[in-house]
Amino acid sequence: MAGNSFGEIFRITTFGESHGKAIGVIIDGCPPNVTVDEEFIQNELDKRKPGQSKITTQRKESDTCQILSGVFEGKTTGTPIAIIIPNEDQKSKDYDHNKDVFRPSHADYVYHQKYGIRDHRGGGRSSARETAARVAAGAIAKLALKQVGIEIAAHVSSVGTIDAPHVDISSVSEFEALRESNIARCADPATANEMIALIDSVRKAGDTIGGKVSCTVKNCPVGLGEPVFDKLHADLGKAMLSINAVHGFDYGSGFDGSTMRGSEHNDIFDVDTDGKVITRTNFSGGIQGGISNGMDINFRVAFKPVATIMTNQQTINKDGQIDEIKGKGRHDPCVVPRAVAIVEAMAALVVLDHYLRNKVYR
Repeated sequence: MAGNSFGEIFRITTFGESHGKAIGVIIDGCPPNVTVDEEFIQNELDKRKPGQSKITTQRKESDTCQILSGVFEGKTTGTPIAIIIPNEDQKSKDYDHNKDVFRPSHADYVYHQKYGIRDHRGGGRSSARETAARVAAGAIAKLALKQVGIEIAAHVSSVGTIDAPHVDISSVSEFEALRESNIARCADPATANEMIALIDSVRKAGDTIGGKVSCTVKNCPVGLGEPVFDKLHADLGKAMLSINAVHGFDYGSGFDGSTMRGSEHNDIFDVDTDGKVITRTNFSGGIQGGISNGMDINFRVAFKPVATIMTNQQTINKDGQIDEIKGKGRHDPCVVPRAVAIVEAMAALVVLDHYLRNKVYR
């Protein structure tokens, strides 16, 4: 199976399945002398782990990571970093009813058609459990970016038709404190309460609902991104669209920009009191011509409703015959509260990779 690696210089390869012994990641190309804060890495994983609240899946995993190589006396050595996360709470029998039938809107059918074999236990490799390995790698990337002053912050900006108002991110620490003050991971507490009530009602009805995560990259220098096929926003888009359940990505003004005129949309250049070149507006989302311009990088990621619902649905079996399936097992009624950490991790992987690539021009 190809397509398990991501990045050019800072490159990761993830491995493992939902109900295997462990999942993990190999990180190659990490610069030496990055201070590795294992508590920080674990905190990032804790934001993504299952079983953390009434509005997430009740699978219980500690997601305790083990760093096997590439770190010595608390610093990266420049050699490959291996991290594993043991699976502790597999209940494979919950998926026995999926053995011969395909769940609607899951990867079951296409995996079976493509490979002629599939791990039906929780989706195997197609399970969102794989994203824990990305969060571990992203935590290393965030630590490396922190050393050069780049910060990344995301939150749940919508669930269903509930949209949060714009939240200021002048202080990342204050923004994160607001976000972590509620189980919806929305930095606007009033909106968070509405989101929690909606997700809980959907859960009780045996259904699921989608939402959006908004993300900002702060203090990104000018010049990250390659001008043609490796545009910074293109790589961010690929990273986000590789996350399970993601159905949309936009940056800056996004689709709303298509309704505007150039006279409204152009970001006029200016110079601040410190002599730094800025733009008065940021419809470009911090990226122009595929290259960062020094302004905040803003983007949104849209997640579909989780495909497993607790009601009967028509499907087909492995013999191509019409069949019926009912959702069982432990699943999220809405993925976005746990997806915040994944979005930040993938953004960190992209930004650090381009930061390292950009050093060849200096």
